[in-house]
Amino acid sequence: MTLYDFDPAAFLREYWQKKVALIRNPWGSWTNPLAPDELAGLACEEEVESRLIMRGPGGWTLEHGPFEEARFEQLPAKDWTLLVQAVDHHVPEVAALIDPFRFIPNWRIDDVMVSYASDGGSAGPHFDQYDVFLIQGLGKRKWQIGGRCDDSSEILPDQDMRLLAKFEAEEEWVLEAGDILYVPPGIAHYGMAVGDDCMTYSVGFRSPSTSDLVAGWTEHLLARLPEDERYRDPDLTIQENPGEIAKSAIARLHMMMTERMTDKQGFARWFGEYSSHPKYPDVDWSPARSVGVDEVRDSIARAVPLVRSPASRYSYLPQTDDLILLFVDGQSFECGGESAAFARRLCAQVRIHLDPDLAQSAAILELVEILVNQGSVAFDEEAGE
Repeated sequence: MTLYDFDPAAFLREYWQKKVALIRNPWGSWTNPLAPDELAGLACEEEVESRLIMRGPGGWTLEHGPFEEARFEQLPAKDWTLLVQAVDHHVPEVAALIDPFRFIPNWRIDDVMVSYASDGGSAGPHFDQYDVFLIQGLGKRKWQIGGRCDDSSEILPDQDMRLLAKFEAEEEWVLEAGDILYVPPGIAHYGMAVGDDCMTYSVGFRSPSTSDLVAGWTEHLLARLPEDERYRDPDLTIQENPGEIAKSAIARLHMMMTERMTDKQGFARWFGEYSSHPKYPDVDWSPARSVGVDEVRDSIARAVPLVRSPASRYSYLPQTDDLILLFVDGQSFECGGESAAFARRLCAQVRIHLDPDLAQSAAILELVEILVNQGSVAFDEEAGE
């Protein structure tokens, strides 16, 4: 999918994490990629995260899925919204909506949440801590944009939707099918369906907090610290008061901490694995039958296309001119030479048309075998026929 008359460099320079951007239907020919009934079906699945938000005389209510089919038959005529997370993991046509936004690095991409709303349906006035492109897929939605918010902004009590207690609109637009609204982190926004059959696709981006990074990095370090790595002071001398903690002791203790915490190379590798960890690690995407290296060699020799799983996360970290660390679904792989070039393609392209000569590379065969068996990639045999 392609955005026409859209300049990614200009967008990053003028809007990204700076201000709201309204982009009127840049698709050329927009087609809604998912039917409302299909979205409702996903909300009934056990492994899919879904929510139902309703607004009534008593305020806002929230229900968590999975839902029974009969639940949708009980809904009122208006004022409700169904939200389904990570629909891109299950529907290739929805996953394709991410492609036009891949000028943002892979590790920042989260997922595509899809909402369906009846007339007046809404998720309420709120703000997010991440960037989002809101693509209107079907029907119309009125968006009101408020001011900048933070953790001190007043939130409605006794509910877990984190809706703003006070919201004042500063701008307002009605989006129609194909229109896009970009909202930076911390900007209050309030969307409401105008008429029935309103569908919105939210392409969201991750923004790790300092607390998340500190917690994850220190947990990683703690799991690997040897028990016998302890404070030592063989140069200890007599001090006037035994109650004093000497500056030399503090300096040595502080060094014990900072030597580990400031290991930049170790942090980089940890972050690559951390940031590529699957959004839903408990979901098993591995194939029903594992494949061996001979099958991989045969598929590559026949130039069968290799397709990344929509649920998988790919990124890489350069080490030297000829060596990279490839990160896939929380795993890291050292790749050099021909396999490094192959790994870069894996990170850049969702579908790869393979050169049959790659079947002669033992390193590439081994890497592909691992990725196929953990469900991160698959051979598209139908396309290869």
